[in-house]
Amino acid sequence: MPPAPDVATALATVTAALRDGEDRPGQRAMADAVAHAIDSGRHLVVGAGTGTGKSLAYLVPAVLSGRTVVVATATKALQDQLATKDLPLVAGALGAAHPFRFAVLKGRSNYLCRQRATEMGGAADEPTLAGVALAGDTVDLGRFGTQVRRLMAWAATTDSGDRAELEFEPHPRAWGALSVSARECPGAFRCPSGTVCFAEKARQRAAEADVVVVNTHLYATHVASDGAVLPDHAVVVLDEAHAVEDVMTEALGVEVTGGRLRALAQGARALVAGDGATVADGVAQAADRLEAELGPLVGRRVLAGGDGALGEALALARGRVEALVAALRRAEAAGAGDGEQDPGGAGDVGARRGRALLALGHLLEELRELAALDDDHVAWVESGGPGGRTPALRAAPIEVGPVLAQRLWPGVTAVLTSATIPPRLEERLGLPAERTDRVAVGSPFPFEECALLYCAAHLPDPRRPEARLALHAELASLVRAAGGRTLALFTSWRGMQEAATALRAELAFPILAQGDMPKARLLEAFSSEHAACLFATMSFWQGVDVPGPTLSLVALDRLPFPRPDDPLLQARRERAGEGAFRVVDLPRAATLLAQGAGRLIRTSTDRGVVAVLDSRLATAGYRRDLLAGLPPMRRTVDHDEVVAFLEALARHQGD
Repeated sequence: MPPAPDVATALATVTAALRDGEDRPGQRAMADAVAHAIDSGRHLVVGAGTGTGKSLAYLVPAVLSGRTVVVATATKALQDQLATKDLPLVAGALGAAHPFRFAVLKGRSNYLCRQRATEMGGAADEPTLAGVALAGDTVDLGRFGTQVRRLMAWAATTDSGDRAELEFEPHPRAWGALSVSARECPGAFRCPSGTVCFAEKARQRAAEADVVVVNTHLYATHVASDGAVLPDHAVVVLDEAHAVEDVMTEALGVEVTGGRLRALAQGARALVAGDGATVADGVAQAADRLEAELGPLVGRRVLAGGDGALGEALALARGRVEALVAALRRAEAAGAGDGEQDPGGAGDVGARRGRALLALGHLLEELRELAALDDDHVAWVESGGPGGRTPALRAAPIEVGPVLAQRLWPGVTAVLTSATIPPRLEERLGLPAERTDRVAVGSPFPFEECALLYCAAHLPDPRRPEARLALHAELASLVRAAGGRTLALFTSWRGMQEAATALRAELAFPILAQGDMPKARLLEAFSSEHAACLFATMSFWQGVDVPGPTLSLVALDRLPFPRPDDPLLQARRERAGEGAFRVVDLPRAATLLAQGAGRLIRTSTDRGVVAVLDSRLATAGYRRDLLAGLPPMRRTVDHDEVVAFLEALARHQGD
């Protein structure tokens, strides 16, 4: 193979293949920094403004390095872009001079399980379908059976088994009947279908690849498992780095619910001999006891391993699960094997028993962790469903930095990048200061010319009773001036619903609201109707990309400070002491505000207004911290000026 071209030459070759082919100095600067980081083994944090082209800026030096690289990203949209656009572009442009292999790897539950399909049987008749229903649930066996049979027919023709390739969206119950989680899967060597397993084939492709694309949650699971999930790699690129702390916190924590106990008990009941059914019933009873204790504690921090009623319920659950594990092992030792007759008619008892033992083992480990929590962890109860019917006990490390400093950073070279780098990110993630560099490359977009940042300074403080009606009136005025074309982002579901109801009664423009239809369909409907408005909550503040004249106004109802009663953040505030607001709350608000504002300008030809309908951005002493993270837009507090700007823009766009 000829020597690899230098990064600048290779990047120019790749970008020349793009339709626009425009020169982006920030992209070149970022690519140089990434190449230096990989060569020197130093970690790199890169703030890359919107339009930089950061994916190519890290992919090209990563490919040229000759090292195995994992790219982790927080959104499916960016994963798809990397796998279907960016990596094929790099491969095609570099050609035979520098060939490389890439693969996409997802969590195990994203792939259909051939063993479960075998156990379900070709007919998938009603007794078999009823046997996989969860206790206490009402099952529409007709609809369930139809979807299961469609999935089994698809399993016979698909090469990947990847759920994303389905032409329909299966009900979670139907997909769950034919998939397994990492907690249940015994692995290829211990599974009768291991040689034809879709997930194992995906893992094999990843093991042979030079670049592996995953989501950040899977990478966090890899870290939590001490490196047992992904292939060995020298470099990790954590795109959308602003989300890493929260994702790692979730993965390094535990969650236990009564429903999980009950489902495992039901699944194991037919797999135990003698009095084993009674033992399984005991686990279900412990689930009832646990739910009874958790219900009144929703929203509160707890001492999970304490001596109170919750501690007793957890100890009971732990003892009952241990007894069920022992009963399953006795049944296994008594000669129940792969050829054993299954009284439930669901196929291979040995494989099912192995999955049950694994799942119960993971649950038992988490119950023990909850009993032994130290002062570096916090436990709390949250509602796992509508009306608090399925409360969940969760625990997580208060700070993930020390864990990552021990488990992750010594073994890889990391590149963390985002359009929005949160303040103190390196410290919060435990990156070693002596081995970490930070650079910022600006956006190529002329924000001063194409965007206006408007703060409605005349509005009452959003915490005052009269603020709601004033906000609706202000938003209606701006939407009229923009001719629709509005993405209105809210910090609460209630606030969104109230505004949507009020403005639907007042405006003629179509107003779409989160919850009307699935997110992808909402965005498609919004993009296809230039006069439409889309009202949404926190999940739309990030990762939404609607370029062009469809979007001229991004309105934010209030500054996105985190809830004061969030148990995890409460614990972090206590650790931070008097500086808690600036250490915990302000950085999170600044990051999310910048993410929300970043929905407006997505291409060099976009124009519009970011309107913050919270007067505190103009009056509060901390406003400079928030403004510092926003693009360099021209600013105003003049309502008439912003209305005139939007009206002129609407006329220019053809209204």
